[in-house]
Amino acid sequence: MNRTPLYKPALAWSAALGSLWVFVLVMLGAFTTSIGAGMVFPDWPLSNGSLNPTGWLTDLAMFAEHSHRLSAAVMSTITYIIGVWIWRTEERAWLRRLALFAALLVLAQAVVGGLRVLFDHLPVESLETSVGRLFAMLHACLAQAFVCTLFAVALACSRLWMEQHAGLKGTVGARTLALGRWCVGLLFLQLAVAAIMRHSFAGLAIPTFPLTPEGGLVPAHWDFRVAIHFAHRLLAAVITAALAAYGHVLWRDPAVSRAMRGLWLGVAGLLALQIFLGAKIIWTARSVYMTSGHVVMGALTLAATFVLVMLTHRDWFGAAQPAA
Repeated sequence: MNRTPLYKPALAWSAALGSLWVFVLVMLGAFTTSIGAGMVFPDWPLSNGSLNPTGWLTDLAMFAEHSHRLSAAVMSTITYIIGVWIWRTEERAWLRRLALFAALLVLAQAVVGGLRVLFDHLPVESLETSVGRLFAMLHACLAQAFVCTLFAVALACSRLWMEQHAGLKGTVGARTLALGRWCVGLLFLQLAVAAIMRHSFAGLAIPTFPLTPEGGLVPAHWDFRVAIHFAHRLLAAVITAALAAYGHVLWRDPAVSRAMRGLWLGVAGLLALQIFLGAKIIWTARSVYMTSGHVVMGALTLAATFVLVMLTHRDWFGAAQPAA
């Protein structure tokens, strides 16, 4: 079997298109949750017992949920095709393992999504939720991990990664590397908190922004929904500070290229837009479009930051590590 470390344009473009398709999936999932259509079909994997349920093209709730399921099937197919392609043509052991992880992750994501539907009727009274909604929170978290995994695969297959050493001009400093990892971790934590908040109906638990209804920064009255909402706001401030610090060290690190600094500016712009959309959710009493856009923008901010951090860690991988 011929395994070559050379750039493969067809594989690279397929992986890139797959990493873009995932945002269609995220967008449809966000819209479905925002309009409360996650349980419009009580069965899974079929929808009302069919692959083509009656009325799904004319009913908005049915259209949102069934489109999400169909897009998930397309995403699974793309992931498996790319995975087999990589296993048959790549000699980099770490990339083959990453492709396998992506295939397992998309399978787990599908199963968790199904369990969200099948167990929604089981209450968890101590948490004022259902087993299904707990699976929905996990489903949202796995989605972010899947986005990062697809972007990692696409980046590893790209011409930039294969032939230009990611544009690095030397060895990136330890402080730059550590801050980048912290930013990715904080963003993932923020999106996990957001998933819990959304599926706990806490999006308007503090109904004013930037101050609370009492005119302060900290709520006067607390319960779980207020606490998880406030944690989301607090983490937004921490992430803003962390990304600002990351940008500062990137600019001072001589190994970081101008293109990478430009990518950080893009991340900063995405973060600013994300904060604006978060505020608009409050100001519009949770507009469906603002809420869906906020979810998609959060995933895009994480993906862009992850790509930047992976580029700075280019020396950890090697362009053509032999297969194990």
